[in-house]
Amino acid sequence: MLDPQLFQDRLSDLEAGLKKRNLSPDQIGNWTALSKRRKELIQQVESLKATRNASSKKIGALMGQAKTNPAAAAEAESLKAETGKIGDQIKILDEELKTVEEKFLIEVTCIPNLPAESVPFGTDEKGNVEKRKWGNPQTYSFPVMDHTDLGEKLGILDFERATKLSGARFAVYRGAGARLERALIQFMLDLHTGEHGYQEVIPPFLVNRESMRGTGQLPKFEEDLFKTAVGERDLYLIPTSEVPLTNLYRDEILDHSQLPIHLTAYSPCFRSEAGSHGRDTKGLIRQHQFQKVEMVKFCEPEKSFEELEKMVKNAERVLELLELPYRTMLLCSGDMGFSATQTYDLEVWLPSQGTYREISSCSNCGDFQARRAQIRYRTEPNGKPKLVHTLNGSGLAVGRTWIAILENFQQADGSVKIPRVLHPYLARAAGFEKRGDDLFLVGDKK
Repeated sequence: MLDPQLFQDRLSDLEAGLKKRNLSPDQIGNWTALSKRRKELIQQVESLKATRNASSKKIGALMGQAKTNPAAAAEAESLKAETGKIGDQIKILDEELKTVEEKFLIEVTCIPNLPAESVPFGTDEKGNVEKRKWGNPQTYSFPVMDHTDLGEKLGILDFERATKLSGARFAVYRGAGARLERALIQFMLDLHTGEHGYQEVIPPFLVNRESMRGTGQLPKFEEDLFKTAVGERDLYLIPTSEVPLTNLYRDEILDHSQLPIHLTAYSPCFRSEAGSHGRDTKGLIRQHQFQKVEMVKFCEPEKSFEELEKMVKNAERVLELLELPYRTMLLCSGDMGFSATQTYDLEVWLPSQGTYREISSCSNCGDFQARRAQIRYRTEPNGKPKLVHTLNGSGLAVGRTWIAILENFQQADGSVKIPRVLHPYLARAAGFEKRGDDLFLVGDKK
């Protein structure tokens, strides 16, 4: 969440940042009005308490003179009555302050992070800026199929039975399709833990409300989450392993020597996709359950943008080793996620759609999540704790990588050529066929 000092000392910066986020003046006015009233109440209460304290001291002095000075006794009694009235005023103002602060806290946790200065202004994805492009999309001498048709013809993708099991927007991977998905997960983890130096974690896939609040999913995005309830215990299925990885250090003070911390994890991800009806309803693009390998970082504030650039390079490295054409986009202010101050999206080329589609999103969240989750560090043993900066990124979305391999490397005979970097993971697996030095997914067409 945002620094409360913004609402008191830097209102112009706050309003400028929120306008860049395309929030309406009415919303901004409501938040700033609450902040202004909160500040007024705090000042009034502090002033009244100072007056009461001064009166109490004076009463004490007067009472000391009361035995020899009847006028002092009378004045003391008068001051006692006035002090009692001040106490009543403080009680009334304290009640209002409590109400305002509760409302302010609810409101402030629904305010998005402010965009960094380097973020371009925009209202939607049309305002995103292409930073670089890698690889050249192939041309084909045969009609290109999408991943859904390819998967079903190869016998490796089954939507009909998935619908029977769970309903729409679920999929069953079979045979070589399941093996390819597993190989991609293992390859990504091996790359990030080996070449890139991340520590692998297997976190819980169910988390509590505090964890969801810490990374910004709650309270604003509850409708996007799947929730379980057993007795009086509520747990949420994670929408990304960013949630448990970031919350590993919730309510902790790290030692400066521990930073930076780089973590990676595979997890299934669960999203209700509320508000996305009618978009990408066919195939694997937008599912309620999908696999992802995530990267999360904790670092000192002055190094977070440098760490973001490195994280983006880590994600790009996955695509380059897989020989998949992609482009890197700097997101505009209107297309960034709630917790981000700056975000890059990697978009992979999909031949069936003739366009690039998101496959990774890498974000610097600054101290926004750390303030919510109280993740801090000390530079000195007895020094004042400081908030870390947190970063997260997909390294990559596994299902969309699976899609990109099928579509980009499809062959005229319906098979799929496998990128060389995956050969060690798949060379002896059923449903794959060696042809010279190349390996092809041929599936199970029975």
